[in-house]
Order: sequence, then structure tokens, then C-alpha cells
Amino acid sequence: MLHFSRLKTLLIWLVAFAAVVVAAPNLLSEAQRSSLPGWWQNDRVTLGLDLQGGSHIVLKVERSDIVKDRLEETVANVRKALRGASIRYTGLTGNGQTVTVRITDPAETKKAVDLLKPLTSGDEHSGTGLALRQGEEGQLSLQISDAGITTDVASARSRSLDIVGRRIAGFGYKDFQVRPDGDDRIVVQVLGFVDAERLKNILNQPAKLSFHLLDESMSGQEALNGRWPASSQVLYSLDDPPVPYLVDRTAFVTGSNMVDIEPVVDPQTQETSIDYRLDAEGTQRLAQATAQNIGKHLAIVFDDQVMSAPVIDAAITGGEGRISANFSENGVRDLAVMLRAGAMPATLTSVEERSISPSFGADAVFSGLVAGLVAVVLVAALMIALYRILGVIAVVSLFFNLIFIVAALSLAGATLTLPGIAGIVLIVGMAVDSNVLIYERIREEERTSSSFAQAVGRGFSRAFATIVDANVTIFIAAIILLFLGSESIRGFAVTLAVGILTTVIMAFTVTRSIVAAWLKARHPRHLPKSVLAQLFEHANVRFMGIRRYVFTASAVISLIAMAAFATVGLQLGIDFTGGSLIEVTAKQGNADIADLKSRLDDLNIGEVSVERTGGPSNARIRIASQGGGENAEQSAATLVRGELETDYDFRRVEVVGPAISGELTTMATLGVAAALAAILIYIWIRFEWQFAIGAIIATLHDVIIMLGLFVLTGIEFNLTSIAAVLTIVGYSLNDTVVVYDRMRENFVRYRKMPLPILIDASINQTLSRTVLTAATTLLALLALYLFGGDVIRSFSFAMLFGVALGTFSSIYIAAPVLIVFRLRPEVPDGEESNKTDAGVKSGTVV
Repeated sequence: MLHFSRLKTLLIWLVAFAAVVVAAPNLLSEAQRSSLPGWWQNDRVTLGLDLQGGSHIVLKVERSDIVKDRLEETVANVRKALRGASIRYTGLTGNGQTVTVRITDPAETKKAVDLLKPLTSGDEHSGTGLALRQGEEGQLSLQISDAGITTDVASARSRSLDIVGRRIAGFGYKDFQVRPDGDDRIVVQVLGFVDAERLKNILNQPAKLSFHLLDESMSGQEALNGRWPASSQVLYSLDDPPVPYLVDRTAFVTGSNMVDIEPVVDPQTQETSIDYRLDAEGTQRLAQATAQNIGKHLAIVFDDQVMSAPVIDAAITGGEGRISANFSENGVRDLAVMLRAGAMPATLTSVEERSISPSFGADAVFSGLVAGLVAVVLVAALMIALYRILGVIAVVSLFFNLIFIVAALSLAGATLTLPGIAGIVLIVGMAVDSNVLIYERIREEERTSSSFAQAVGRGFSRAFATIVDANVTIFIAAIILLFLGSESIRGFAVTLAVGILTTVIMAFTVTRSIVAAWLKARHPRHLPKSVLAQLFEHANVRFMGIRRYVFTASAVISLIAMAAFATVGLQLGIDFTGGSLIEVTAKQGNADIADLKSRLDDLNIGEVSVERTGGPSNARIRIASQGGGENAEQSAATLVRGELETDYDFRRVEVVGPAISGELTTMATLGVAAALAAILIYIWIRFEWQFAIGAIIATLHDVIIMLGLFVLTGIEFNLTSIAAVLTIVGYSLNDTVVVYDRMRENFVRYRKMPLPILIDASINQTLSRTVLTAATTLLALLALYLFGGDVIRSFSFAMLFGVALGTFSSIYIAAPVLIVFRLRPEVPDGEESNKTDAGVKSGTVV
């Protein structure tokens, strides 16, 4: 047995050493890491976008482009098939998702139907796309199914992934990720210094380049005033004002035929152009088309706009040429990047953007580190003051806990975000909860154990179930937060979930191992005493004596909160309403709030608010949702950038379109509901139904009053607020579960004790844990609020209030509900009641 104990201890410290080794590269610079073995230098935490700067952009495949291309393709195929069979027709048009044509000679209708059937799937509901219908008098229609369009959208998304990656790489960025999201979206994340506007510009354009002939049967203006041939189309030039051209629809050379593309800027005239070289097929087609049309105009079309229309003086046989491009120097280089990467199958629209400057990220890292350091110092000081040498052991365990968190994040390749740092700081305060539970349980076991060593063993053993039960609730909330859709919130959820797991593991491995070594070396006879710890040793507060007054006051406050929520409402952030949030820093002097407001109002972009934030040179701009779709939000942000870029640097830009904001609202609502349901189901399983009802009522109480706080203070309610509410729900139930566990234990020991007295006894017995855990958590959150930076200050404030509220509700809401629902029928005060009451007063009930 002794041999096994030593082996277990050795294994614990080997794992701890391995964690130190895995976490160590995070403290080294890039140069220092490069000298490490490959397997070691790659195991490190990646800083998220909000900590090192960059852009997070969500692109959506434009369904309308897919419909348009499919419609044009179907019209062209019908035209080709009917003309090839010499079947006369009229009225060949495409509208919506339907192509219609009338066969001139009704006798040829069946022949036309048989000819067009190969174009269709025969099933309008299938994913292949087309269904043919026959009407009266030779009328035929081909219906493009929604399922077919959806399939094409998903296909376009898949083809676009590689093109997006090539464009970003061609732009010179190295640290980036491109990944699919759903059937029609692509998520792009580029880290470091990013010109977000330029990046979006090269990603939003299809960049379809093609060579056509001008239809010179009439001018573009004449075509607009009358009717033009179905084989041609009217396109406009890139000039200002644009000039209409009648262009033949048939392209004989496309961007896919170009094998070499170089931007050219004339150093004398600063004129820009693109030099190109074609592949063999493109060379042959261009030579043939130009040889047959000398004297006519060539139309070079880029994304349905005519870039240039030169006269064909002679056949172009060399497969090389130059295209004049009326762009800026950067513009022509971006054009070359897009053409090299290839044309997109459809337009990609930016539906969400979150851009952070590297300096803003560096400030966030510094603030997070300072907040974490202050939190560790405050919590360590309190634990040492409370438990002396055992407090030191708790601090050592906390230190290893942080190492294990970093090691786990490193092995998982997780991304550390600013809310993730907040999660780690929160864990600093919550991690010692397990130590407090164990130490206080040891203090109680001292009264009935024959030796201190036996009390320590019982303390660890009997605290295990309570610690697990208490932490499951927060763990469930953290898991739900993983699916709320925001990278920053996922970063918070990951660190919180990992921290909870490592906290429980540390308590029963490292802490127990060190305590065992202390027992063996010093042979103590009792738990170290301190003035603070003794404050709760003989606590006998009659909490239930005032439960009716507290219930009434809480009910009134809850009703007021609900009324405020219904009438005034929350100040919803752009996560839920759409719109833009922009933080700027004046390049010189202070930010002029009045001037900023005036300049932005002149842009006519709707409701704009400007406020100072984080110092006299900084300002935060909020732009209400534009109400004109995804492009409208991006256009508003672009206008602001153009107006202010001369005088201000952009520290943070967040733009959320209506599609994303609607999804985030739905996901947040479902996330809160799922978290509450999962937590309460767990409590229902672990305890009697009355306990679950008590937990439900206490949870609703906390959520309602938290929402009332947001309404009263006007704090913006966004995704981080959802994270705060869910974390507080988990924390509140954590405390409630500890009280419930003790009550359940006392139910077995004292079967005739009146319920109010038993509840008071249980609360008093766990009061030290309740107060001390709240104190350590509040200290950590206070450090986060004071030093964590402006971005998470509202989150920290909500958490501070929520921890205090959760502590209150676990005592005065969750517990008294058990009396209301008669968990144990009250008995008249008698001998048993008097004995137990006396036992409680003397501190003998444990």
C-alpha cells in the first residue's frame, strides 16, 4: 500500500513536470523557440485576433449571383438547342428562377420538349435543378429549383475557399486562416497588421475577366432607348460618368486562359496597366477572333464592366498583350492579385467584420497580464491569511493550476482571446474554492476524528462529491458558451471549462500530495488557526427567520426589473441589432467629440453616437443598423473610414450585418435556454424535485435582476453579457449545490429536525466556504474590473454584481423555497427539536 502511494505521488509530479515543459515555450520569444526541437516549439497557445491584431471577416456567397448565372446558362442552352434543331421560337426570357419560351409552330412542340429534356432532371424538387413544363399553344417553361440553387451555392462556396486563400497569400499576408462556415459562408482570419478595407476589396470582387466583341449594330445609348439583340447585352464602362456599350455575350478568352499576369505602372505618366500572357487555347482563340474582326472594337470586360474597348488594328497572334487599367497603383496590383488567384464563381459579400489594430491588441495583453497578476497576489494574500501554511499550499496548487491550463491550451492548439484571459483571471478566484471546501471540511472533521491525519483524509474524501457537483454547473455553462458563435466568447468558454477541470484535478492530486508531505514532515495536530477563519467557526445566524421579508423584497425588486425590461428595454449591442462600432485614436492631440459627431452626421448614415473611451485621445463611434442589407453596413463603415483616416487611426472596427445579428440573437437565446435546462436537469437528477424547483426559482431570480441591472445602468448588452449571465448562473448554482449537499447530508443525520432549523444549520456550516469563495472570486473580478481594460470592464462589472447576487440567492432564495414546497413537514418543537437546536448552537451538528 505504501509502495502504491509513493508510485501515485511520483506519477502526479511527473505529470506536473510534463505540464511545465509543455507550457514553457509560451514564455519564450520566437527566436528562442526556434532553437527548440520541432515537437516542443509548436506546442504553444496562439494569441487571438483581439490580442495580436488583425481582421476577422465573414463572407457570404451571393445567392442572387448563382441564380443569375444559372438563368443565363439555361437561356443560352435553350437557345443553342432550339437553333441547332432549326426550331423557330419567340419570347425566350428568364425571370426569377424560370425560363420561358414559345415554340412558333405548335406542331414542333413535342420535338422541342424531347430536345430540352436532357437539360432537366425531370424532378423540380431534386438537387440537380431543372424541371420542364409544357403549357398551351407551344409555351414551355424550365423551372430552376431552390434545391438546385442551394446545391450550386454550396459548390460555389467550396470552389471559392481555395481562391480566397490564394488572394490573401498574393496580398502578402502569411498568418491567416480560411475555413467554411455552413453552406454559403467563408470565415477569413488574418492576424497582424491588416489593411481591412483593401483586404475586403480583393475578396468581395468576383474578378471575372473576359474578352468580347462590341456589337456595333447600334450604339450603347441606342440600345438603351430601344431593343437590342438577345445575343448581346448592355454593359457600362468604369468611367465617371459610365458609358454604355453593347457587348456580344460570347466570350472567346477568359481569365482562366491567362497564365502570367503582371501589374505595370509607367514611371513617367503614372498610368497603370496589366501585362498578360495567354495559354495555347487562349492564344488561338484571340488570334482567330481578332483576325476575323479587324477594324472592329474589342471589349475587355471585368465583373460586367467594360475596362477598355480598343480598336482591333491587326490579328493578335503572340498571346501577349497589355490592358489599360484606370486604377491607382495599389488598385492595379490588387487587380493582378485577383486575376492570378482566379475568378470567384460568385460575389462574396462581407456580412461581418471585426478588425483590431496590433497596438490595441498589445494594450489588451498588458491589461490582462496586470489584472491576472493583481488577482493572484490578492487571492494568495487572503488564502495565506486564512490558512497559514495550508494557504501557501493552496497558492502553490493555484500556480500549478495555471500551468496546467496553459499546457492544456497549448496541446489543444487553442486560441487565447481577451475574454479568455478574463476566464483565467476568474479561475484564479474560483480555483481556491476547492481548497476552501476541503480545508473547511477538515476543520469540521477535526471535531469527530481521533487524529488530525484522519480528519485530513475524511476532509478530502467527503468534499469530493460536493466539489464535483458544484463545478458541474459552471462546466455546463462553459460548454454551452462554446456554441454561441463568437470566437472571443469561445475563448472565454474554453479557458473556463479547462480551468474548472484542472481545478478539480489539482485539488485531489497536487494539493493532496503536498498536504500529505506536510503531514509526514511536520506531524501537525490541528488545522492552522487564524483570526479570519475563526469568525465562522461558531456561526449561528438564523437566516430563515427573516425569509418572508427577504422573499417579499426580492419579489418587488424582480417585478421592478421585469417592468423596466419590458418598458425601457436593454441597450442592445451591434451583436444583436447589427450596425458598426468603431474606436479611433487621434493622430495628434485629443479626440474632438463634437467635431467627430458633426462630420459623421454629414455623411447621412443614420443614427450616430460618439463618446470618449480609454483616454482623451480615444473615441468610440456607434453607427445604427442601416436597414439596407449586408452591403449597407459595410458601406457605412467605409464612409467613416474615408472621412476620418486622415486625422485618426482605427483601433477597433466591428461591423455586423443583419443576417449575423439575427443568428447571434437566436443562438444567444437558445444558448441561455439550453444552459439553464441542462443545469437544472442535472440538479433534478442529483437531488429531490424540490431542490430542482428551488434552483430554478433562484436562477430565474438571478437572471431577472441581472437583466434589470443592464437596463438600470444602460450597460451595452452583447455576447459578453450573455457570457456573464451564464457564468453567474453557473456560479450561483455552484454555491447553491454546496448548501444543498450539506442539507441532504443533514437530512440523513437528523431526520426529525424542523426544516427551517436544518436549513439554517446547513447554511451556517457552509457559511465560511460561501463567504470565502465569494471573497476570492470578487477580488479576482475587482482586479479584472480595475486593470483589465475598457473592452471587458462592463463584463467585469456585471460579474462583480452577479457573484454577490448569486451568493445572496443561494442563501435567501434557493433554500427557503424548500420550506414553501415542504421538503420535510415541520414538526412541533419538542425534545428532539430542542436537542438538535442546542446541538446546532454548540456547533456539534456537522
